[in-house]
Amino acid sequence: MELWIPITIAAAFSQNLRFMLQKHLKATGLSTGGATFARFVFAAPLAAVLLAVLTRANGWELPQVNGRFLTFAAMGGVAQILATMLVVALFSERNFAVGITFKKTETIQTALVGAILLGEGISGYGLLAVVIGLVGVILLSDPPEGGDGWRRFFNRAAGIGLASGALFGVSAIGYRGASLALGDGHFLMRSVFTLMCVTVFQSVIMAVWLRLREAGEIAKVVRHWRVTFLVGLTGMIGSLGWFTAFTLQNAAYVKALGQVELIFSFCASYFIFKETTTRREVLGIALVILSILVLVLFLK
Repeated sequence: MELWIPITIAAAFSQNLRFMLQKHLKATGLSTGGATFARFVFAAPLAAVLLAVLTRANGWELPQVNGRFLTFAAMGGVAQILATMLVVALFSERNFAVGITFKKTETIQTALVGAILLGEGISGYGLLAVVIGLVGVILLSDPPEGGDGWRRFFNRAAGIGLASGALFGVSAIGYRGASLALGDGHFLMRSVFTLMCVTVFQSVIMAVWLRLREAGEIAKVVRHWRVTFLVGLTGMIGSLGWFTAFTLQNAAYVKALGQVELIFSFCASYFIFKETTTRREVLGIALVILSILVLVLFLK
């Protein structure tokens, strides 16, 4: 088995576990901002320790930071903060599996943004993927309780989910740009250095925000440290896994295999959170998965 395969599966599992923990944090009374802050505040020192171990063990020097790196890192960091907050907020609107599926529309949205901003044409397979995904998202956005007129489909949950997917796409572009801006150093060194810088930046930004807007929330994060620490740990492991897998294999194959996260989310939704999923939601999720697979495997 090629190395990138177990790394990708591990990254998807770790990412899904992090969202499960953040959903649990929301249930304990933490705000959306607090549950999001927990994702970064413990990941930063863990990434710093990993960076120190790598430099000491291998004799590597730290990469030279430049303006391009800082710009891309900041863009990716802010986008990920907003996207994570939206996903956590979505857990209060719909069940866990559907929430993760909405997030997975980031692949489709990235292709559309690339066509608009970069002038990259959409092939026949790309158009097919967009149409299939659109049908799936419409099915998912239809709330279980129904509704009248356009509100039946264009509701708060759909808007939050689609926005989170778009922002996760922006963050991915930012992180890749930041890593490439560091030059030709070892891929693991560039990945860990970028991860550390971004998580430190995110921790500071979120700490200031919570101090000004949600007094007492930081204390709640510390109070629930047993869970918040695990959120940071799983977040760091997941991010590092994605960076490494993308370095070892074509990103299209990594993204295709990464859809295994949806299987993990279904298992968590059913066995852990005891949530039910309607047949319409199952069909919608299946179509979104199909659209993403068509996109990443056949889009040229």
